[in-house]
Amino acid sequence: MTYRHLLEPLNKAVPFTEAVMVSSLPRGSLQIVQPAKVSEALLKSYAKDFHAEDRATWSAIAEKRPLRGDDAFQGGLEKSRYYSGFMEPLGLRYLAAAPLAAPVLQGYAGALQVYRAANLGAFTAAELEKIGEVARQIDEAIERTRSTRRPASCAEDAEWSHRPPVRQFVFDHNAKPQINDQDWLVLDERLREQMVRHARQRLHHLNGHDATSDRLQLPDSRGDLWTFRVVVHKKYPALGEGASVFFCLQPDSCDWSVVRPADFQADAEIARLVPAMQFMQENFHRGPTLTEISKTVHLSPFHFHRRFTELLGMTPKHFLLECQIYQAKLELVSGTKDLVDIASSCGFAHQSHFTSRFKQATGLTPTRWRKLATRGEAAVR
Repeated sequence: MTYRHLLEPLNKAVPFTEAVMVSSLPRGSLQIVQPAKVSEALLKSYAKDFHAEDRATWSAIAEKRPLRGDDAFQGGLEKSRYYSGFMEPLGLRYLAAAPLAAPVLQGYAGALQVYRAANLGAFTAAELEKIGEVARQIDEAIERTRSTRRPASCAEDAEWSHRPPVRQFVFDHNAKPQINDQDWLVLDERLREQMVRHARQRLHHLNGHDATSDRLQLPDSRGDLWTFRVVVHKKYPALGEGASVFFCLQPDSCDWSVVRPADFQADAEIARLVPAMQFMQENFHRGPTLTEISKTVHLSPFHFHRRFTELLGMTPKHFLLECQIYQAKLELVSGTKDLVDIASSCGFAHQSHFTSRFKQATGLTPTRWRKLATRGEAAVR
């Protein structure tokens, strides 16, 4: 069932002017990902400035319930910049948002946003409940689709994979957890301590930049590395006063394997890049060049590399390595191959090259990692 079909019964029960699906992504921001046809003015305005003002989505995620715009914005929706700068120029007066568990990527939440012009009136309690019901139906439909796309090798319950239920963690200007303040307690204690320390360091070294981002690897108590994209916003009004620090756990190749261009119907540029990811997943073992990969989406190597990194939060090289490492982990856990054979099948030049790159990516040698993983000790879920 498509997003459009899911919205048809909603529009009969709850008339609206605009309805969009917003998703958080592993680059420390929000983005409208559905539907295919949405007001271009709304899409551009949201993407340029107002994703950072969207308190409704973050409030729905944090409170895990549908709510009205007036409930999300201090002093009411009408007194917010989100209303005066974004909604009012588009002829929109009322807003309701309901949480979505994982609109695109597992562990990255979002919201169903429903907008109304003034003539349609405020959302009633019954209408808010209906919006929440439709959001749950969308969650169920997405999970069914995701399960049919997921390769057999991508078991969700693999103890050695870095797949906590929530994979994005946000800290305020005092380095205190926001949004998922309870969910992050499932992480390894050493990992949490390092995240807080790095958040504090980054908050004191913004150096005048509105936003900074970099790739960070942190070891858990067993020495297994977790890879994050850390994004610091000097101002992020959607989450309150002052700076915010996002720790975005890097999705692995299995997470990306279930993503399709149709999942980004409202963003043609990202949708265009998804086939390149699929190409890399299918050909990583032979080490395709950047030129070869970029040709699959009809872009120059330079432009492809720049946009891929900006929009997806990682470089093509990092994605290729993630594909190699994940396959190597599968073969290590199976215990049926020697290291030299695993190195060859995963596209590494030789065994020492495999060992070097594996340790660089995980913090452990392949042999040490296999011992921990087969004991069920590699990662704390």
